[in-house]
Amino acid sequence: MPLRDAAFHAFFEQHYAGLSGLAYLMTGESAVADDLASDALTEVWQHWDRVAAAGDPAAYARGIVANLTRRWIRRQGYARRSLRLLDLTGGDQRRTQPDVPAVLDVRSALARLPHRRRACVVLRYAFDLSEREVADILGISVGAVKSQTSRGARQLAEMLHDVRWPDQIDGWEVAR
Repeated sequence: MPLRDAAFHAFFEQHYAGLSGLAYLMTGESAVADDLASDALTEVWQHWDRVAAAGDPAAYARGIVANLTRRWIRRQGYARRSLRLLDLTGGDQRRTQPDVPAVLDVRSALARLPHRRRACVVLRYAFDLSEREVADILGISVGAVKSQTSRGARQLAEMLHDVRWPDQIDGWEVAR
């Protein structure tokens, strides 16, 4: 296997699940998430030499996933129909225990955020990326990431204001 192919294969193996998980958090549809991750990786493969030379192919791939999910959501008229609840555990890592009601409320609230705010919140908090990384992925300024993340978190807090949070989950005290 040529070096170029081996490098992309290693990249694919390392990042496919994460890209699919990102798409899943953005769309709420596991089959669509797998397709979007595959499409993003196809795009990365087509420009692999340039992308690899730029230094951060994972950020480039996440940006493609973000753009593809935005297009998919627009095509679906997603904002005008009821959203499926998102599974915060990601693609293949399904929970074996039932979700607590608070998690269901968070999923529902997250699904109601506008796309850019949802993308910023998901990338910052679910994927633990820096503001700079999120800005690069979404093609926006760091200031826009800060404001969209802040507004998204505030909007989530407002939506979840009346939620009765459990005092403990799996024996651990819930931080307030």
